[in-house]
Amino acid sequence: MAFERSIFLFFLLAHLFLTTKVAGQAYTENITRSGPTLSPSGPYSYLTSPSGEFAFGFRSLGSNSSLFLLAIWFNKTSTTQPITWFAKNSSNTAGPVLAPTKSKLELTQTGELVLVGPTTETIWSTDTLDATHLALLEQGNLILYDSTESALWQSFTSPTDTLVPGQSLAKAKALQSKLTDSDFSPGRFKLEASQDGTLALSLVVQPSTKPLDVDSVVADYKPFWEYNNNNSGTSLMFNLSGLLSYKLADASSPYIITQYPTNRYYQHATLDPDGVFRVYVYDKNFSDQGWSCVKELPENACREVVDVGSGMCGFNAYCTQSSNSNPPRLKCMCPQSYSFFDTNRPYLGCRPDFALHNCSADEATDFKIVVMPDADWHSGGDYMHFVTNDQGECQRSCLSDCFCSVAIYSDGGDCWKKKLPLSNGKQGTGEGGKALIKVRVSGGTSLIQQSESVPGSTTKKNRTDLLVAGAVMLSASLLIIIVATAIAYLYLRSKKIHESKQVNLSPIGMNMKIFSYKELHHATRGFVEELGRGSFGIVYKGFLKLEDHPVPVAVKKLDRLLKDGDQEFTNEVQSIGQIHHKNLVKLLGFCNEGSYRMLVYEYMSNGSLTNCVFGTAKLEWNRRAQVAVGVARGLCYLHEGCSSQIIHCDIKPHNILLDDNLVPRISDFGLAKLMGVDQTRAATSNIRGTKGYFAPEWFKNTGITPKMDVYSFGVMLMEIVCCRRNIENVDEEEIVLTYWAYDCFIDGRIDLLVQGDEEAEADIGRVENFLRVAIWCIQENPAMRPTMHKVVLMLEGEVPVAPPPDPSSHM
Repeated sequence: MAFERSIFLFFLLAHLFLTTKVAGQAYTENITRSGPTLSPSGPYSYLTSPSGEFAFGFRSLGSNSSLFLLAIWFNKTSTTQPITWFAKNSSNTAGPVLAPTKSKLELTQTGELVLVGPTTETIWSTDTLDATHLALLEQGNLILYDSTESALWQSFTSPTDTLVPGQSLAKAKALQSKLTDSDFSPGRFKLEASQDGTLALSLVVQPSTKPLDVDSVVADYKPFWEYNNNNSGTSLMFNLSGLLSYKLADASSPYIITQYPTNRYYQHATLDPDGVFRVYVYDKNFSDQGWSCVKELPENACREVVDVGSGMCGFNAYCTQSSNSNPPRLKCMCPQSYSFFDTNRPYLGCRPDFALHNCSADEATDFKIVVMPDADWHSGGDYMHFVTNDQGECQRSCLSDCFCSVAIYSDGGDCWKKKLPLSNGKQGTGEGGKALIKVRVSGGTSLIQQSESVPGSTTKKNRTDLLVAGAVMLSASLLIIIVATAIAYLYLRSKKIHESKQVNLSPIGMNMKIFSYKELHHATRGFVEELGRGSFGIVYKGFLKLEDHPVPVAVKKLDRLLKDGDQEFTNEVQSIGQIHHKNLVKLLGFCNEGSYRMLVYEYMSNGSLTNCVFGTAKLEWNRRAQVAVGVARGLCYLHEGCSSQIIHCDIKPHNILLDDNLVPRISDFGLAKLMGVDQTRAATSNIRGTKGYFAPEWFKNTGITPKMDVYSFGVMLMEIVCCRRNIENVDEEEIVLTYWAYDCFIDGRIDLLVQGDEEAEADIGRVENFLRVAIWCIQENPAMRPTMHKVVLMLEGEVPVAPPPDPSSHM
């Protein structure tokens, strides 16, 4: 465990080192034939522009401290110092130039800029002669000049993945992404001002720089994003004033992308490894804010469909947005029971962890359907389509069909059956439908195991040899296990243990991490900035380095934990971490060290719904309605969309958080079970719900059911509609909102509930519909309450809402 932790910390520090470490000292004058030379191990390792805003020289590669990039970077930014250019080898396909520690860069007597290795071999050169001096200009352009001050070579005309003010991307030139943030090899995406005048983003065939050649495959193929506007363009221009635009051939108004003044902002436009062209700015007056993304092209790349190939992610994978970075990066994920071929290169796609349905045997009962909401694979694998209003029929059809691996069921009733491989997978981009993924229930043979076991292919002699070899291998394995166990026992016995539990900092799966107490203590600056107190503990704001960016997080310190046993807690938290929905707060990781139990969530910048409904700056009516529907969808997913049903037990505005776009996210889901609330019998000592939101059956020692969440949602829905708390110190008949709201409904005076809210008063029909839904939800008899699935349909107007009875009339 200690070894694994050390290895992880080494790579983490090495990765951070990449964006911060610069070896040696700066040289501030031009480099001439008489010197000096630049070297990672010499007195000068980099050259600066006149004001020092840019630097050129050697940057540590991080993961291998003996290798360095030859690069240009922002030199005065106090946080990260983005690289704007790096030297590539002559073939332009095998990645960046990597310089050993004892290499040196010099301008030779013949006027050639050469990078020489430790044994005097030439690693890289500009292939020019007669240069007299090398200069790094104020704009970050590296230029080789001859004696007449003519430019023989310059970095601006050989761009890598980035443009800076003063630089342009001419026709037939291209930016190519890196493979990953830490791997500078040529990546999978190219931005090109093509010969026909189109500014286009395309996928690149790996490992080369060629776009996908699909002319013979599909006549109407287009890049996954382009700007044309029926007017040929000439170049992508980033002028010195900070205007980034695509210049058009007829001199008409250009396509303006961004415009930020360079006297205030450092800025760069980069084709990131996930295929998105982003513009970043750095406010010189507020340097502590770091770099901010101000533009993305395309705005949601996960929505883009690539006509040929696997799409933005690999075959069988799907594309989603990661909220662990700023800005959110695209992330490739595998469906349940599928794994990446290579976790370091997720774009290679996913393979099933089980044996596929064998058409020669009746195995239908060996499979089940896993529902993946708001997901689709848009191309590849379709072989059958029919229309049905029954999702179950679509599921059964796929289960009984040995060719079917996934079925896509749309809101309109379309059922598309697909076979592997799947391409252009997406989730959480408003797909609307559901992916019904067929997986083996249990005991299935993996594909690798299946391919290695071919009946009838082994002779008697071979079988004997295999048995002998197997016996030898088994004996050797047992001996190794015995020796390893003895060594481990002696090591653990001799080691003085200061903590009750050694913490593993390695990532768990694809989305979860285990953090140490020390790490979270540092991230929260000693747990000083309190975001709020909930039923299960106190929440603090912190910052963690996730996916190469400092990301704000919310750290919840759990109190009065009822579960005993570290493994039970870890298992429970990991199961919560596998739950993903656009209306649920994402769990990033946890701490389970000694007596400390903490959960690390993504940070929601707009706080809780409490502030936006009961505070002075209330959300306008249409936004409140969208929030209500979003919360209902999230609850429906917890009740019906998860592999194991989750009952929240504490739905209230305080536990509904709003992200940057005011999309509602349910927090604290799954904690009722984690904290020991018996979900078969409601022991009041374990109840942590909030007064006013309790369902009546809380107090009757009956089983906890999803209908309890429905009741709490009904109360909260009334609060969202009326912008007031359920219990307030007002006129006697209005003290309890649920009672008053029903009275207003019976009296036909719904307008009193939204008095002064002009937008709601103008939409009184929808207000009444929402009120009817809320009253159905707060029926005291649980059997009278609708399911959350039906609540969603009623709120969206998909099914009519009958006039509700008195909530207390059917007990």
